[in-house]
Amino acid sequence: MNAEIIAVGSELLLGQIVNSNARFISQQLAGLGINVFFHTVVGDNPDRLRSAIEIAEKRSNLIIFTGGLGPTKDDLTKETIARHLGKKLVMDQEALESIELFFKQTQRIMTENNRKQALVLEGSTILPNHHGMAPGMMVGNDNCIYMLLPGPPKEMEPMFLQFGTAALSKQVKTDEKIVSRVLRFFGIGEAALETEIDELIEHQSNPTIAPLAADGECTLRLTAKHQDMQIAQVMLDEVEAKINSRVGQFLYGYDNTTLAAELMKVLKEKNLTITAAESLTGGLFQQELTSFPGASSVLKGGVVCYTNEVKEKVLGVKKETIEKYGVVSPECARELAEKVSALVPADIGISFTGVAGPDELEGKSVGTVYIGISIRGKQTVVEKLALGGSREANRSRSVKYGCYYLIKHLQESQKAN
Repeated sequence: MNAEIIAVGSELLLGQIVNSNARFISQQLAGLGINVFFHTVVGDNPDRLRSAIEIAEKRSNLIIFTGGLGPTKDDLTKETIARHLGKKLVMDQEALESIELFFKQTQRIMTENNRKQALVLEGSTILPNHHGMAPGMMVGNDNCIYMLLPGPPKEMEPMFLQFGTAALSKQVKTDEKIVSRVLRFFGIGEAALETEIDELIEHQSNPTIAPLAADGECTLRLTAKHQDMQIAQVMLDEVEAKINSRVGQFLYGYDNTTLAAELMKVLKEKNLTITAAESLTGGLFQQELTSFPGASSVLKGGVVCYTNEVKEKVLGVKKETIEKYGVVSPECARELAEKVSALVPADIGISFTGVAGPDELEGKSVGTVYIGISIRGKQTVVEKLALGGSREANRSRSVKYGCYYLIKHLQESQKAN
């Protein structure tokens, strides 16, 4: 089955919103073994939408639409498809009752155009909307299957996961089970990663290896097909072992995890507490950790020490250190990490100091960053980074590297013991 995703909405073409729906649906379809060869975006115009449908029908046997199911005049997706397929739009009573109940509960007046949202293609499979009003639907003919989904991701994503995948699974004519596993890497670039495993990618068949780059890290999606789920898992294990023999030192986790999530896991497992002295990151590291429930058992607190005055008077960094070496230096990073772990106190102190940009500082180029790590009972270490990019990218990547180095040093400490 070959799919095309058509996103409907002039706001997408104007750049007012990002088409995140296509990415989400593509990821889900890959897990179902459905190929996605085209993404199309079209405005709220029935003639151009119909033209896009006609083009898609020539190259795909599954077309998934997002957007254009709302109550306003420019929401024309199902009306255009109904005319194109020669089908009527009929009222879905369950959807209408759900819409009426919403307005009753919120004590708002329901206007006539809201009834439009309950119209569905005659003979279609209804995909209930438990997070909004307009239901989705799926209808097919001898040549193609058409699935219509709402535009807002908060409605579309749960609808697709709860009902869309099940409806499509019935259409995929195969006994094979499809199993995917995402390997997450950090500290190696996308090009370098692909170079190291180029031979494996070149000769892939089943399982397949799909490299992806995302926000300063790299991922590999491994997908295996087999009638026996356990055998498919073994197939994934075997190809992962080959990959790890080449780049395993950069692997930090699987699937939807993050560096911060993995760090939290390690800290909780070891019953360790942490504090931070943040200069260029301005509290981003602590923000990452506090986004997880139960962070208070790990993060004791920290100091945003953006000025030299705070570094000296609050944390106690020696004035001579700053005058002799500067704040962007391994010496300053070391003192910051040690001083903050004593001040709070905590088992681990981490510091971030450097040049976020856009201008140089103390003769140091933009992207020069020092991360100090002070672990109780261990010698303080300082990691140097030479980053490139925007101010925000340098700050964000510094936090990721901080998590990455902490995980590595804690793992090494465990091996040494």
